[in-house]
Amino acid sequence: MILISSNGDTIKQLLARSRYILYKNKSKWSENQTQRAKLLFELYPDIEKAYSFAQDLRNVFEITTDKIYGLSRLTKWHEKLNQAEFKSFNTISRSIQNHYQTIVNYFDNRSSNASAEFSNPKIKAFRSQFRGVRNIEFFLFRLTSIYA
Repeated sequence: MILISSNGDTIKQLLARSRYILYKNKSKWSENQTQRAKLLFELYPDIEKAYSFAQDLRNVFEITTDKIYGLSRLTKWHEKLNQAEFKSFNTISRSIQNHYQTIVNYFDNRSSNASAEFSNPKIKAFRSQFRGVRNIEFFLFRLTSIYA
């Protein structure tokens, strides 16, 4: 039996079409997306719970500008997560606990290591193309002349 929601979507369609909604902030949803999210959250309250936790974490990084306040908000988010016993966020919660000292540095100048993470595969591919590096100075020279 195929269940059809009030907007005419089957459950499978509702789940597939709601995926993008979960990446966006509620304030950026269209009217149609708001209706679809309401249906989704009625059928799957755990998805609403997960969405709420994800948005709370996003807000910590988007709104907070002070390092101490950021650490405080991360701690509150972690405590709220523990009280809810929502297991899906255990990995990220542990990662934040283990690396909080470097994570809160983000609040100092609001930058991350994304550019370094972006460059690493390029450097590895470049290195593998030449089957290793014998002369480090020359390798760095070539790297800077190509990617700088």
